[in-house]
Amino acid sequence: MSETTAPTSRAATSTAPAPAPAPAPAPAPAPAPATAAVTASASGTGTKGRARSRRARISLGALQIVLALFFAVASALPKLIAHPSAAESFETLGWGSAGMYTIGALELAGAIGLVIPALASVAGVSLSALMVGAFITQVAVFDGEYAATPLILMVPLLVIAWARREDVAGLTRLPRRTA
Repeated sequence: MSETTAPTSRAATSTAPAPAPAPAPAPAPAPAPATAAVTASASGTGTKGRARSRRARISLGALQIVLALFFAVASALPKLIAHPSAAESFETLGWGSAGMYTIGALELAGAIGLVIPALASVAGVSLSALMVGAFITQVAVFDGEYAATPLILMVPLLVIAWARREDVAGLTRLPRRTA
């Protein structure tokens, strides 16, 4: 290579004087509202955040329905109909049928609360507290045989409680709606 075609090194370019800054262009007028919507959707930034939010809301709603069905059908129903397996467990605990019906009613109330938007957060926290009690009972009485189940159920319940925490504000507005 000849000296005229050789590439310049970074050191050589960094010692060169910087060119004078160009004058700032005049600010462009703000686009009309319709133009702004078209520009945002063309770039993909306007609807992307909303689509994620919509997907998250749908997923959260599906999770609430699945947990509500689990607590209503698989957990509360056997207690409320006094299924022999549930009755035996509560007899082992020494709580009898009164404890079994009480826990069943609390689980059913929590399941119903999970599908009511204003109550979903409260239901998530309440069912999580019930699962803490179930965990302690599993460890203390049943030697931890199924101790992981309440802990596993607490994770999505607390996610629902956290995600739906703003909906609780609707509960405080209910008493104020007097005609």
